[in-house]
Amino acid sequence: MTETGTTRPGATERGTLDKAAAENFPVAPFFLPRDWRADLMAVYGFARLVDDIGDGDLAPGGADARLLGVSPREAEDRLVLLDAFEADLDRVFSGEPRHPLLRRLQPTVRRRALTPEPFRGLIAANRQDQLVTRYETYDDLLAYCELSANPVGRLVLAVTGTSTPERIRLSDAICTALQIVEHLQDVAEDLGRDRIYLPAADMKRFHVQEADLAPKSAGASVRALVAYEAQRARELLNEGAPLVGSVHGRLKLLLAGFVAGGRAALRAIAAAEHDVLPGPPKPGKLQLLREVGVALRGEG
Repeated sequence: MTETGTTRPGATERGTLDKAAAENFPVAPFFLPRDWRADLMAVYGFARLVDDIGDGDLAPGGADARLLGVSPREAEDRLVLLDAFEADLDRVFSGEPRHPLLRRLQPTVRRRALTPEPFRGLIAANRQDQLVTRYETYDDLLAYCELSANPVGRLVLAVTGTSTPERIRLSDAICTALQIVEHLQDVAEDLGRDRIYLPAADMKRFHVQEADLAPKSAGASVRALVAYEAQRARELLNEGAPLVGSVHGRLKLLLAGFVAGGRAALRAIAAAEHDVLPGPPKPGKLQLLREVGVALRGEG
């Protein structure tokens, strides 16, 4: 692989990177400098693959397990795969990684002087997903988001050379909000994986039982709970939104896209009257563009 990041992806790599188009917000849009786009896609490839391992969504055939040196006998054990993936992450910083997505990441790590900690956080979040399937309080959920979401924003700031303590704080608020929004969109899908990210204390407050999350359409109590959590996410987005105004140029547009993606998704949830059980409410492109304009103007 070259330092320019122009190597053609293989089939395993390509399948993972193709998922970028389904995200709520642009991962590496066309208007960014080419080197930023290459580095952001390398980071995205890592984050997407570790999530696929944690969710059991790897491509059939076991190619990823083989690349990571995991035997066919252990290829279905997600914790074993995550351990092997972390070992390959170590090789990004001190050797030659086995997996092509980590080989793709290595030049980015060197070029941007990235540290292992954000990557380890994403792996830790997926380990937690194998062991913890319910969250008692909102604070417990925030602690999970510190691992599962906030590292991504920190990596974006690091790749673009714009990290400061205040920007990291604002980025954390945005990323946590985006994670909560994703959880709200995916209540039914997560339940199918025996995971619930709605805090148990809040479910009790709104008289929601786990069985209430199983029907094809939500009742009044579930909708009220979703509206409550959506407002929390909206407040976090508003808290983090000044990050957009703290930078300039094309990075400002990228960060506005992140905020806009969250706000547009929240509007889609509200338009569905907070009934997320039939499937993830998704915003249209026009709504997303409107929200980008709002974020760029510093409104909200």
